[in-house]
Amino acid sequence: MRPTSVALTAAAAVLAPVLLLSGPAFAAGPASPSAAVTAVQANDGSDIPVDEMSDDDLRIAILRILADEDSGKRVVREANEALDNGTTEAMRAFLKTGYPLAQAEDDQVALFRILADPDSGKRVIKEINQLLDNGTPQEIRQWLETGYRLAQAEDDQVALFRILARPDISDAMRAAVIEVIDGTPEEMRHFLEYGQYEVDA
Repeated sequence: MRPTSVALTAAAAVLAPVLLLSGPAFAAGPASPSAAVTAVQANDGSDIPVDEMSDDDLRIAILRILADEDSGKRVVREANEALDNGTTEAMRAFLKTGYPLAQAEDDQVALFRILADPDSGKRVIKEINQLLDNGTPQEIRQWLETGYRLAQAEDDQVALFRILARPDISDAMRAAVIEVIDGTPEEMRHFLEYGQYEVDA
């Protein structure tokens, strides 16, 4: 058996549970596909143009996309369709054009989910509406990867200041809020979701 075939078989065995369980997620977001994917990492770790990849390398590249826990529904569906088809042309077409288009649709779904979250603050809502009005797929992907975190952090700071402004705030709560308000975005988010309810418990 050729080394590439061995690598493909091993990867398929390792990733089989992922293929069954893959679903939409947001948290960190997958690696950004460009408007047209021109190079993908091959078995040997090098980046080579999609048009020059072997069948085994094409399959491995698609399996890596499926293994990303943040791949959304359309990406997962179309990646599996490309693998089921099995032709070189179908796999190349997915990597070059299908993947970016599917990612763009999944990203728009992610924006609408955030909008529907009752805890989304003013800056988050404002920036999402701007993106939905005239944002490019690349701008939306960048916002989901970095802008969302920053917008959420600003909204969370506003929420923390509102807690500080409560007339009946306890000394323990005041100290906890003052400590976390200069923390990381993740620390502020965790405090608002969980920590504040433990302070005066």
